[in-house]
Amino acid sequence: MKYKRILIKLSGESLQGSNKSTNIDPAMLEQYSEEIKSVKEEGIEIAIVIGGGNIFRGGQAETLGIDRVQGDYMGMLATVVNGMALQSALERHGMYTRLMSGIKMEQVCEPFIRRRAIRHLEKGRIVIFGAGIGNPYFTTDSTASLRAIEVQADVVLKGTRVDGVYSKDPEKHSDAVRYEKLSFQEAYEKSLNIMDMTAFTLCMENNLPIVVFDMNKKGNLLKIAQGEKTGTLIS
Repeated sequence: MKYKRILIKLSGESLQGSNKSTNIDPAMLEQYSEEIKSVKEEGIEIAIVIGGGNIFRGGQAETLGIDRVQGDYMGMLATVVNGMALQSALERHGMYTRLMSGIKMEQVCEPFIRRRAIRHLEKGRIVIFGAGIGNPYFTTDSTASLRAIEVQADVVLKGTRVDGVYSKDPEKHSDAVRYEKLSFQEAYEKSLNIMDMTAFTLCMENNLPIVVFDMNKKGNLLKIAQGEKTGTLIS
């Protein structure tokens, strides 16, 4: 069974690709646009939340002597920059998009209005949510969970560098065990670092499934959007 409406969560760092010398690698924008287009062509409605860690992380603020709240707002603005880059790339590939922001900045994007966002999705536009939820102390994972619930998405697809959820970091431990399926309770009890606690609890309380998968493997996004078993399903 394929999903009707999905929310894709991407990290800001993923836009750097392997080229860490630049904030946004054009090759990654190209790759993601092609992956997203393949899903769009199946008639699936798509919302996207992208992080800002390739430009600025709220968590960096303290080391720079910047107030935490100020730092979080700087991080939110970084997500808008990434959203604009992704929007341009998607439109270059012939898709219709809307960038909606949790902070008002009318010259570059629409303010987030729930009913308007749902209408855009119904009309076949890809909606990118920028600037988090507009408040400090919330991550883009929390934004992804909240926006997915608000627009009644069927699932949150969390794109990462690894092919699912493991018992420990597979990049550091060769004996790490990969899970195909987990309940929210199991993931909580095992203290698996899937999303921050606020984001995870929102999904759990609203019965919103999460799929963690490798976004960089060609064709993966389409497989998952069509309901194939790839990555780890938390439900």
